[in-house]
Amino acid sequence: MSVRTRTLRVLAGAVSALALALSFGSASASAAPADAKTGKTEKTAKSETTVTSGWNNWSCKPSAAHPQPVVLMHGTFGNSWDNWLVLAPYLVKRGYCVYSLDYGQKAGVPLVNGLGPIEKSAQQLSAFVDKVRKSTGAEKVDLVGHSQGGGPLPRYYLNFLDGAAKVGKLVGIAPDNHGTTVSGMSRLVDTVPGARKVFSLTLPGVEDQLMGSEFLKKLNSKPDTVPGVTYTVISTKYDEIATPYTSQFLSGPDVRNVVLQDLCKLDISEHAAIGTIDRVAFHEVANALDPAHATPTTCKSAVS
Repeated sequence: MSVRTRTLRVLAGAVSALALALSFGSASASAAPADAKTGKTEKTAKSETTVTSGWNNWSCKPSAAHPQPVVLMHGTFGNSWDNWLVLAPYLVKRGYCVYSLDYGQKAGVPLVNGLGPIEKSAQQLSAFVDKVRKSTGAEKVDLVGHSQGGGPLPRYYLNFLDGAAKVGKLVGIAPDNHGTTVSGMSRLVDTVPGARKVFSLTLPGVEDQLMGSEFLKKLNSKPDTVPGVTYTVISTKYDEIATPYTSQFLSGPDVRNVVLQDLCKLDISEHAAIGTIDRVAFHEVANALDPAHATPTTCKSAVS
């Protein structure tokens, strides 16, 4: 076997392994039961409509108690509904107008998004925020995102696309704000000549998030925060995707960095669970959105 052939095989293996890791870490993997009347799976039914469990309701008007609508941004390999099957209804029940978008679509790849260049995805976010503001009449929105959707994507929008004037709060759940090593897998990629180039061509939204990427150099050439926006970062010590988890933290005014295990030592959620099903984390999201009525987040929040 030639050196070239061995190198290509190693490169292909590294790309596949890292993509698989990010896929398991960012997308929810729950089963989709069939509806008894229609015979359609939950996934099929939800993909046919933008109104899901009360969110993406374009007739919703914000209340005086919650005047800013909430825009949810999924993670890499996620989409506008599977990431939010728990959190979106949780927030709707609390009186918020809630919206979610798909971004970073790749041609020929259905259902999983967040794969395109983050700079272009941020433009999609910008257009969606304007749509929500126009529909609701709200001057500003609050942003809540998981992984890519809670860190590099909205921060690029705020810093480079004049989004700060349209946003009140940014809540990032396991956001890879300063890049990720993916538990060391990115170092494997860097040992193979040309691997970064392959990622940038095939999965640019993934390569953008790896520590040392040109995108991150641009993003982090500016301060972590912009004036006028309040930031909350919610992390877990058991994160195996956005690593090290401390790289998720932001520095600057109006920032609160929260570690899930400081709120509930028994919580063992990793990267996927904290953003898709963890009600302790979601209670802290609710506190961040409405700090004037915040209540202590504890292990008991999981059943509240």
